[in-house]
Amino acid sequence: MRTLYIDCGMGVAGDMLTGALLDLLDEAEKAAFLREMNAALAGKTLVTAEADTKCGVKGLHVHVTIDGEEEGHHHHHEGEHHHHHHNGIREIRDLIGAMPLSDNVRFHAREVFDSIARAECEVHGEELEHIHFHEVGTLDAVADVVGVCLLMEKLRPEQVLCSPVNVGGGTVKCAHGILPVPAPATEILLRGKPWYEGDIKSELCTPTGAALAGHFADRFESAPILRVEKCGYGMGTKDFARLNAVRALLGEAAGEPDTLLELRCNLDDMTGEELGFAMERLFDAGALDVWTTAIGMKKNRPGVLLSVLCRREQHDALLRCLFKHTTTLGVRELLCPRYPLERSFRRTATPWGEVTVKRAEGWGVSREKPEYEDLARIAKENDLSLRDVKAEIKS
Repeated sequence: MRTLYIDCGMGVAGDMLTGALLDLLDEAEKAAFLREMNAALAGKTLVTAEADTKCGVKGLHVHVTIDGEEEGHHHHHEGEHHHHHHNGIREIRDLIGAMPLSDNVRFHAREVFDSIARAECEVHGEELEHIHFHEVGTLDAVADVVGVCLLMEKLRPEQVLCSPVNVGGGTVKCAHGILPVPAPATEILLRGKPWYEGDIKSELCTPTGAALAGHFADRFESAPILRVEKCGYGMGTKDFARLNAVRALLGEAAGEPDTLLELRCNLDDMTGEELGFAMERLFDAGALDVWTTAIGMKKNRPGVLLSVLCRREQHDALLRCLFKHTTTLGVRELLCPRYPLERSFRRTATPWGEVTVKRAEGWGVSREKPEYEDLARIAKENDLSLRDVKAEIKS
């Protein structure tokens, strides 16, 4: 599954997340993104990106300038806190709605700002229509939000995962005074999501960053098993002992592992007919797979290891089946995490009618195979070999 993993070990701010996602694109795609963004902003602000190096690591620093002056410094880990550009939620929605971007980008951008507005309402005890964004409603914040929404559309991950968020520590100065970190609106936007206070006494997670991460992340968790294809770094303005960046990893992740059970027993006193019957009964009782392995047992006797793979809910029924249909005196149990490929089925036409084709994909692979039962039926009905039927369908 194509997965975007956002590492918020040094917090998350809108401009830094923009830089991390932009860093995943190639040079031509980066240039196209900047042209599209600046056309959407219609000269109200200018978005640029430049290479930046911190702690020996190269990434991107995104700048937003208005009338030639950069406003971004106030929100590189110090919050989006200022007094000018007091816009209400309606003005921001109208501004985004007029941008020459896809309906998808405009929808997500409005949703992000709505979540920020609801958090501000709760903090200040105001009605939604009375909220004016002293801290997040400026053009630079609009550029951050729209930029991330546009980059998500370009990257098209199948799932977005986010690490627990380091919010920093200490206090932050905003329009209403000195507040604890995380600032109240940030804390509301992070409710229900894992965050922690680090050893750096600075605001590492801003309201815009929290809103964007909360909107796009399917889950907040530690890094998954991921075959990384690209890695991007979005740099902050401040320098710390640790790399001040949001890191974005893009690659193929396995689906959630199934936890299966394997039931085993050693047998040395059953005939082949009895074993075959027992295996049939185990399949009937819900086993996912049943197999035998030749083994040597005590007293130099040749024997059979009988193995049964099943889900937890079939455990008791299969144990009873094993004791009823085999001579074993005890059964061993193993826990087996399993990483399956995503499977789907489709019907396809052949000279002998339709057959079912099974498709499996994930972990960077994709393959298809006609179902054996359909191939065997066609071969029997038309006096053909299985090989001939397969060759005809492939051609």
